[in-house]
Amino acid sequence: MNIADLRKSYEKAELNENASHADPLKQFGQWLQEAIAAEVPEPNAMTLATVASNLRPSTRVVLIKGYDERGIVWYTNYDSRKGQELAGNPFAALQFHWVELERVVRIEGRVEKVSDEESDAYFHSRPLDSRIGAWASPQSQVIDGRTVLVTNAAKYAAQFMLNPPRPPHWGGYRLVPDEWQFWQGRKSRLHDRLRYRLDADQWLRERLAP
Repeated sequence: MNIADLRKSYEKAELNENASHADPLKQFGQWLQEAIAAEVPEPNAMTLATVASNLRPSTRVVLIKGYDERGIVWYTNYDSRKGQELAGNPFAALQFHWVELERVVRIEGRVEKVSDEESDAYFHSRPLDSRIGAWASPQSQVIDGRTVLVTNAAKYAAQFMLNPPRPPHWGGYRLVPDEWQFWQGRKSRLHDRLRYRLDADQWLRERLAP
């Protein structure tokens, strides 16, 4: 099959100004809960885009671990490629794609580290294997093979037993949104697309052409 011939008609729902929330965080919360209720695969997965000092963008999938009026939170290795890029350019974009619901949410804004207290609390809530894994993986670095990871995991498991502390190179980030976009697939490619952007500390909601 020619991939150019692959097509899908989007007809599950609609998104209009009257039925959407004036606050984008509430709209996001509603859609996320609907994705969870619909049991879509990994509704908490989001693509994170960052930009390096050489202006080359990169993306990867991370998991949302919290959200409130302060922003969207995830956790990772600060020494990873994304961590290094965020250190040099603290702006990023997130995207959720709930295929089964024919919905996309895009979020842009400034990124900051969460507090040590928040990172500690989340780290100690993780399964033991995941806490050991945070020590064992020199994320984004070249390694000779999987044996390096297995050996590191065994070493840190023996060292820390049941109580590994949070590594100094591991913790949370929070994206503070200044723009949201909500996309709902519609028939004939006439999709619904609402953008929220900050205007004098108020959210301005406007419709964009798809």
